[in-house]
Amino acid sequence: MPVLLALLFAALPALAADPLLFSFFRNNGEDGLYLAASTDGLLWTELNAGKPLLTPAVGEAKLMRDPSVVRAPDGVFHMVWTTAWEGKTIGHASSRDLIHWSPQQAIDVMAGVDGVANCWAPELFLDRGEFWILWASTVAGRFPETLGAASHNNNHRIYATHTRDFKSFSPPTLFYDPGFIVIDAALFRPDTERFAMVVKNETLTPPAKNLFLTYSASLEGPWTKPGPPISGPDWAEGPSPARIGPYWYIYFDKYRDHRYGAIRSRDLEHWEDVTASVHFPPGARHGTVFRAPAAIVENLRKGSR
Repeated sequence: MPVLLALLFAALPALAADPLLFSFFRNNGEDGLYLAASTDGLLWTELNAGKPLLTPAVGEAKLMRDPSVVRAPDGVFHMVWTTAWEGKTIGHASSRDLIHWSPQQAIDVMAGVDGVANCWAPELFLDRGEFWILWASTVAGRFPETLGAASHNNNHRIYATHTRDFKSFSPPTLFYDPGFIVIDAALFRPDTERFAMVVKNETLTPPAKNLFLTYSASLEGPWTKPGPPISGPDWAEGPSPARIGPYWYIYFDKYRDHRYGAIRSRDLEHWEDVTASVHFPPGARHGTVFRAPAAIVENLRKGSR
């Protein structure tokens, strides 16, 4: 019987993955959340007739930059975002359909830490029912050895907190310090043995401004030595990893070129630049790729008609 069952399942067509969505912002983030959809990870079509689905209402400057969305096992989507260029909070809201959202909350992710200049580009990662939130902060007095290597005296490292309910949060901890200035960290799980993280080297002097990978067997670290740059010669930020078919894609904001870029790999070592093949909505900035059920995506498409 086991052999017969194996033959039966081998003959069945593979289950189709949920459609791809991309959350993004425009301009300075004052408009709110935009979404686009794709069936192949290359052509992205804007949803909701190009109108924002949620407008910012919390935080020091009431912006909605760098929206990161994750769908929990109970079907609820959770989103975090940058609320201001300076401050100690990030935004959070949740939704079951990406149209109707919970009241927004400003989370003081750096509570109890003095000298915090900012909290940039929070990213959500779900691990065994626990939400990890990663972001970049400059904290006065920390890492003096790299002060001055980025613009405006920014001296970022990656910090983290985790929560199960977005009501109580673990104390903020230093999550990643490779010995140089970093921002825009995004976690993913390439296999059952390790975690991977794509990060931006934010060093300006000498200029780096590229993306690299690092790995760990645990979210508590330690993380491997930073890998070589993978994003090419152009400045890149806001990476978003996604598994699509046999490839791992990493999308990123080529912000000086005012367009989106992408690379893909089967093994996370040999990368193909597919920037010329990807098409995102005009003005899309620093977003996150995630998946949603087809029925939810279809309801979002109705706003485009």
